[in-house]
Amino acid sequence: MSGGLFGLVFGGLIGYFVQRAFQKIKAIAPQQLFFRATFTVMGKIAKADGRVTESEIGFAREVMARMQLNESAKQLAIKYFSQGKEADFDMSSVLKPLALVLRHRLPVKLMFLELQLQVAMADGEMSAAELSVIEEICHLLAFSPIEMRAVMERIQAAQAFARHAGDWDHATGRSHESLMAEAYGVLGVSESASDAEVKKAWRKLMSQHHPDKLVSRGMPEAMMQLAKERAQEIQGAYDRIRTARGFR
Repeated sequence: MSGGLFGLVFGGLIGYFVQRAFQKIKAIAPQQLFFRATFTVMGKIAKADGRVTESEIGFAREVMARMQLNESAKQLAIKYFSQGKEADFDMSSVLKPLALVLRHRLPVKLMFLELQLQVAMADGEMSAAELSVIEEICHLLAFSPIEMRAVMERIQAAQAFARHAGDWDHATGRSHESLMAEAYGVLGVSESASDAEVKKAWRKLMSQHHPDKLVSRGMPEAMMQLAKERAQEIQGAYDRIRTARGFR
């Protein structure tokens, strides 16, 4: 508006090329973008500290198995994982298009970030190099540092909650308190939260992780089982808290 005729022409050209670029991205199904980004970024994280551990390879294989990929899809996932391990792989090449397509689909972006965090924590800890990759992912997908930290803490709690699932029946005293702390961590609330706050956090997370909603918003249908398992973890933690507090 302030550039006169030149500004009008220049602005029009920028708008034209941005629209063309967006149309090209839209031509690629969100599910295809999500699938490719999932496995290339997994490879990037796995190689972040210079070597790929058996735990990281095992997690990637486990994801493929839980997705029940046919042989051609499995080979494509392996190909993408290998691409991500290359030293010159640039995550922005897959995450910028994904971010554009998912800019109004926060639950799908959350599911993507949660999967990558599980890779980074597959061997029980996250190295500084892996954290750096996670931070870059969050930057490219427009997650704030506060949002990143909150998701990280929930995933850490969820992994601990899953590992100790068989301990509940025999837990007493401090061991029970520790298990309860993990359950609250899955929901992302403190143990001092009110019943209403616990319910609100549970409803929000269950809505964000509803498998059908995630698929309709761009998550590959093959990943529905992963979403179901995540929802079951959230529900399981909520049920433990609800039983301990005695509310419906």
